Amino acid sequence: MAAIEATALTKSYGRTLALEDLSFEVGEGEVFGFLGPNGAGKSTTINVLLDFIRPTAGEVSVLGMDAQARSRDIRKRTGVLPEGFETYDRLTGRQHLEFALNSKNADDDPDELLERVGIPDAADKKAGGYSKGMSQRLMLAMALVGEPDLLILDEPSTGLDPNGAREMREIVLEEADRGATIFFSSHIMEQVEAVCDRVGILKDGQMVAVDTVKGLRDSVSTGTTLRITVDRIDNGAVNNIRAMPEVTAVRTDESGPSLIVECNGSKTTVLNEIEQQGLEVRDFQTKEASLEDVFQSYTTGREVRAQ
Repeated sequence: MAAIEATALTKSYGRTLALEDLSFEVGEGEVFGFLGPNGAGKSTTINVLLDFIRPTAGEVSVLGMDAQARSRDIRKRTGVLPEGFETYDRLTGRQHLEFALNSKNADDDPDELLERVGIPDAADKKAGGYSKGMSQRLMLAMALVGEPDLLILDEPSTGLDPNGAREMREIVLEEADRGATIFFSSHIMEQVEAVCDRVGILKDGQMVAVDTVKGLRDSVSTGTTLRITVDRIDNGAVNNIRAMPEVTAVRTDESGPSLIVECNGSKTTVLNEIEQQGLEVRDFQTKEASLEDVFQSYTTGREVRAQ
């Protein structure tokens, strides 16, 4: 059974279409990355999932329930870390968690939750004195209350330093191992690539691609980029390699010294030709398109080639 199933979702605000015939599924236990440029409809989609707004047309089920007819039941089983949410300055970390515990009739230990997100000493401090990173950790702890079946995390690493971002990723993977489904929206591609099983890319309210990170890379890459460390740079050899039918471009890097070769054919053929030109191949690396490259390709239409 799908944990989230959206079918032909459309949401309009007057003449403006925020979502247009949007359909996708997220499997149970899956970590699903949800990407899109500003204004693509990500927040609108999340608000529809949580029944904060109603779609103009289409259907959506969450955890096997109609998102509109059973929104209260869905929220009891869902943990949410919303983008832009602010803590209450006059309440302590413990009081924030007690509020979340009462709302879900859960019996988690607030101190254990704060320990898990890395702010055990902040339990009795008022949130008005928290740093942005501490507030983000507190909101993550609130999302974890009650061991939810679904976690919706919208820009979860906002305000976190590199250690905090790593700890957040570890928690996401722990929750997935527990069996929770994670709906993970972020602008930080490295975060998405590190934790997500599949990724959906939204553009102008439509899902333009859904696949694994590898599948998305393969779908946009126009060839292979090789960085080949050689014993020296020889301009004559470089010109001969550039003339190969398999090769589309060759650049040189004196610091290696290295050749950066873009090709559409066998890399073995290219390596053999380099050696036949009298150069010694000391090392080589195959470069692939990053998730950021993929995102750029699907949202701007620019051709992608790994650098």
